[in-house]
Amino acid sequence: MTPEELESSKAIERSVVKKLLIGLIPFLALLYMFNMLDRSNVSIAALGFKKELGFSDSWFGFGSGIFYLGYFTFEVPSNLIMERVGARPWIARIMITWGIISAAMMFMRTPLSFCILRILLGIAEAGFFPGVMLYLTYWVPGPIRARVIARFLAMTGVLGILGAPLGGRLLAMNGVAGLHGWQWVFLLEGIPSVLLGLLVLFVLPNGPAEARWLTPGEKDWILTSLAHDEANQIRVSHPSLKTIFADKRVIHLCLIFIITSIGGNAVGFFGPLLIKARSGNLWSDQAVANSMAIPSIVGALAMVFAAKHSDLSGNRRAHVVLGYFVAGLGFLACVYAPSAAMVIVALSLNQLGERCAAGSYWAVTTNLLGVRAAAGGLAFINSVGNLGGFIGPWLMGALKDHFHGSFTPGLIVAFLLLLVGSALSFWLKPQRSTSPIDSAACSAPISADDRELAAPQPEQIAP
Repeated sequence: MTPEELESSKAIERSVVKKLLIGLIPFLALLYMFNMLDRSNVSIAALGFKKELGFSDSWFGFGSGIFYLGYFTFEVPSNLIMERVGARPWIARIMITWGIISAAMMFMRTPLSFCILRILLGIAEAGFFPGVMLYLTYWVPGPIRARVIARFLAMTGVLGILGAPLGGRLLAMNGVAGLHGWQWVFLLEGIPSVLLGLLVLFVLPNGPAEARWLTPGEKDWILTSLAHDEANQIRVSHPSLKTIFADKRVIHLCLIFIITSIGGNAVGFFGPLLIKARSGNLWSDQAVANSMAIPSIVGALAMVFAAKHSDLSGNRRAHVVLGYFVAGLGFLACVYAPSAAMVIVALSLNQLGERCAAGSYWAVTTNLLGVRAAAGGLAFINSVGNLGGFIGPWLMGALKDHFHGSFTPGLIVAFLLLLVGSALSFWLKPQRSTSPIDSAACSAPISADDRELAAPQPEQIAP
C-alpha cells in the first residue's frame, strides 16, 4: 500500500469511528442504560420496599440475584435467534418484554412474587448485552473494537449517572396517587424501555449496508476490514458445548468473569443499603440515591482514559489485571470506611478499577472468539459469568443475616474474589494447545496483546 493509500485508509477509519460514535453508539448506550437501570433499580427501590414488605437480607439478596438464573438459561438461545432474525426485531422484543415485567414489579407483595418477577425479568433481558456486543462486531473491525466498545460502555456509564438520582426522586413520590415511592421507581423506569423497544424497530439498522449516514466508501471500508479480520484469525469454531469445554481459553475467560461477577454483585445490590447504614440511618433515601452517582462518574471517566491507553499500548491484559486488583482494594476500603462519605470514596475506587478492566476484558473476549463464533460464544461466556450475579447478592445477604447485620464478612469475601480474578487474568498467557478448536483453524482478530491471548499453535507463537 502506497503512503497515499495508507493515509486515505486512515482518513476513512477516522471518519468511520467518528460516525459510529455519533450515529450508532449513543443510541445503543441509551438502550443499555435502561437495561442496567431496570435490572439494578431494585437496589434503590429496596430503600423503601425492604422495610415496608418485611424482607430479610437473605430474601432480598436471593431475589435480586435470581434474575441471573433466568438470564443464564435463555441467553445463548436468545443470541442465536437474533443471529437468524436480525438485530432490530430481536433487540426490540427484548426491550419491550423486559420493560413490561420491570413495571410489573410494582405489584409484588411477598418474597415469592419478588423472586418470580425477577427471574422473569432475567428471561426477558437474556441476550441483550452479548447481543449488542455481537451487533458491534458487524460494524467494528478488530483493531478499533476496544476503543469503540469502551466508548460505548463509558457512555452508558455517563448516562447511568442519572439512574440513582432519578430513583431517589421517584422514591420521594411516596404517597402520590396512593402508590409507594418504590412502586413509582419500577413503573416510571419500566415504561421508557417499552417505548425505546418500539423505537428500535424504526431507527436501528441491521448492519452497515442499511446505514444512511455512512458513505459508500465508508461501508466498503468496514466490510473489507471485517473480511480481512475473518481471513487472519485464530478463533473458536461455532460453539457447541463440546467445542466450548474443549478449549481451556474460553473456560479461563469464564472463570475470570464469574469470579469477579460474584465479588462485584455481592456489594453492588447492597451499595445503597451500605451507605445508609454507615450514615447511621441519618441520610435520607434521596441523599443516598444521589450519592450513588459519584462512583458512576468516576467509573465512566476511568473507562474513557483506560480504553485509550489500552489501544495505544496494545497491552489489554495488564489493564484487566490491574483493574480488578484496584476494584478489590475499593471493597477492602469499604470495610474500614468510618463514614458514609468514605464509603462513597471506596466505592468510587472500586468503580475506577472495574471500569478499567471491563473494556479490555470484552475486547479480549470478542477478539478471541471472532465474528462468526461471537453469537454463541459471547452469550456463553456472559451467561456463565453472570451466574455470579445470582451467587453474589445471595452470598452477601446470607452472610449479613448470619453475622447479625454486619457488611464486613461480605466485603472481605468480595475483595478476595476480585484478587483471584486479577491473578487469573495475569495467567492469560500463550500456551501450547492441542484442542480441536485450534486444529480447526478458526479465528479471532489479533493485535499484539490479543495474539498472546488467542493461544496459537506452538509453531505460531508470537515472539
